[in-house]
Amino acid sequence: MLFKRLSSFTFIILIGLLSNLSSCKENKKTIKQTEVTFKKEGELTIFKSIDSTAVTLDIEIADTDFDIQTGLMYRNSMGTRQGMLFVFKDVKERFFYMKNTKIPLDLIYINENNNIVSFQKNAKPFDESSLPSNFPAKYVLEINANLVDTWSLSVGDSISYIKH
Repeated sequence: MLFKRLSSFTFIILIGLLSNLSSCKENKKTIKQTEVTFKKEGELTIFKSIDSTAVTLDIEIADTDFDIQTGLMYRNSMGTRQGMLFVFKDVKERFFYMKNTKIPLDLIYINENNNIVSFQKNAKPFDESSLPSNFPAKYVLEINANLVDTWSLSVGDSISYIKH
């Protein structure tokens, strides 16, 4: 008798759980990804050492742990004269990757004296391969892919930036 009651009770619980699960399935919510838009936080100028010309950009500044970890992830586009400057507290070799980054980028590695030390050109969207600086860097500037070549930037060129 006790076994029959437990079986009936178990059966009723099971039916209740199954109906709950099926109703949860029907009430699935879709999460829409909100695009992150550019927010000007400063201006950066790249001074070319060969011919003394300059390129000026509006920049977002990534100087908190969250901003550094997120970077340009989830962006659909970025303007030609826009970029993100990563500012680190220390100077060491840097390693970046393109996880959740939708747009191809050029990465410019910059030392503590504001001189460009290396590049990673045309980084592919969503590629999780390591993109090392190969030299100690305090700053990393991300810009749209191919702009390093378009602007004829070179190792030894320098930057200056103003935070607003």
